[in-house]
Amino acid sequence: MSRKKISSTVYITLEQNEQLRVLSERTKVPVSVYIREGIDLVLRMYADQLPGQLSLVSDAPQPAAATAPKKS
Repeated sequence: MSRKKISSTVYITLEQNEQLRVLSERTKVPVSVYIREGIDLVLRMYADQLPGQLSLVSDAPQPAAATAPKKS
């Protein structure tokens, strides 16, 4: 299922353009698909720098007061 897309201008080098064009001709995959896949790779690579939902399980050790059973 295709998601809505927006238009954006991206400047690439002549070499990048040529390599993408050749790859597209050989694979019959549009250049725009490769550009979107490249953006997805970068976003995954830097995912730790993006806002997101906090994990319910923390890897950090809890302070003793927080983990000790309460006295009645």
